Amino acid sequence: MKFALALAALFVAAPALAADDSPITTPAAHAIIMDYATGDVLYEKAAEAPTAPASMSKLMTVAIVFEKLKRGELKLTDEFSVSEKAWRMGGSKMWVRVNTKIPLEDLLRGIVIDSGNDACIVVAENIAGSEEAFAELENKKAREWGLNNSSFANATGWPDPGQKMSMRDLATLARKIIHDYPEYYALFNEREFTWEKIRQQNRNPILGAVDGADGLKTGHTEESGYGLVASAVQHGVRRIVVLNGLSSEHERATEGARMLRLAFNDFTTKTLYKPGDIVGDASVFKGAESSVPLMTKEPVSLILHRSAANDIKTTVVYEGPVTAPIAADQQIGYLKVDTGAGAPREYPLYAAKPVKETGVFGKIAIAAKRLLARPSAAQAAETAR
Repeated sequence: MKFALALAALFVAAPALAADDSPITTPAAHAIIMDYATGDVLYEKAAEAPTAPASMSKLMTVAIVFEKLKRGELKLTDEFSVSEKAWRMGGSKMWVRVNTKIPLEDLLRGIVIDSGNDACIVVAENIAGSEEAFAELENKKAREWGLNNSSFANATGWPDPGQKMSMRDLATLARKIIHDYPEYYALFNEREFTWEKIRQQNRNPILGAVDGADGLKTGHTEESGYGLVASAVQHGVRRIVVLNGLSSEHERATEGARMLRLAFNDFTTKTLYKPGDIVGDASVFKGAESSVPLMTKEPVSLILHRSAANDIKTTVVYEGPVTAPIAADQQIGYLKVDTGAGAPREYPLYAAKPVKETGVFGKIAIAAKRLLARPSAAQAAETAR
């Protein structure tokens, strides 16, 4: 039999706040706020929908280069040849010259700071032989990295029906870049880059506008509207914001800064239980003790929106009564944390101490209790009438 024991309500947890039930609003067609440390989605608006990512998908090109650098397959000093295709590429440019060779480190700046489509093609062709082959590598990495709502047709984000990414995937990719490649991530915080005597400013509008902002990438096409992948650190906490479908550069700059500030100011972290805390008890059958205390081995720590502070419900759930003997640290059930928004979270619960099986006299007492609890034949007949 499954037992459920409701516990006192303490705090509101944070499954993602959906756009239709959140105090947060944004004019962006697609949006997400993600906590970097946990990967928790704090807010989302059409965040799972694959949409045209424009130049924000250049993060995938950069991530593949970073991975190869970390593995020692490439060096920043490696020189890549510039093809005529790369030289002729339109849109935002680093201004590469055909039939020259460019160090990879400069090409990365051309992608990250200048959003150079030409630099992306140079990188793609020199890594995979062609941009088409590089797109196949991108799709392979997307599956490997859990980017389940993304597909790639090119290295640049140039409009193509096969070039799609969801906001969740972009946030997940940003988190991976920050976590896995810290030695290269600093490139995103560089404010300008000069190549061929052409100085270009970093297109990311939140650099210098929001405390602790240090990345990542903008995007714009007619189909996608204006988009932004942004991240900042404040007081040791990092948050990631992704927006797409905004109407102008100005709206992207103001909304990007507003949403990133909101990501810090409107959320707080609360700890319900620490590792080793006793959460409740489970009834025991045939045990030397009638119950066993249950503990969590992980922190039950949740990021909450400040506007919702009293609605949490925590419940201990287990199959019971649990038959003795019970070993210390034996998993007994789980703690369900329900906020009424999104799916409840579950945390495994373990026996905080061993419980021995009762002795012979204890078993006799249990059997006697059961016997006494059964109705007599007369009582059973009366009940059946």
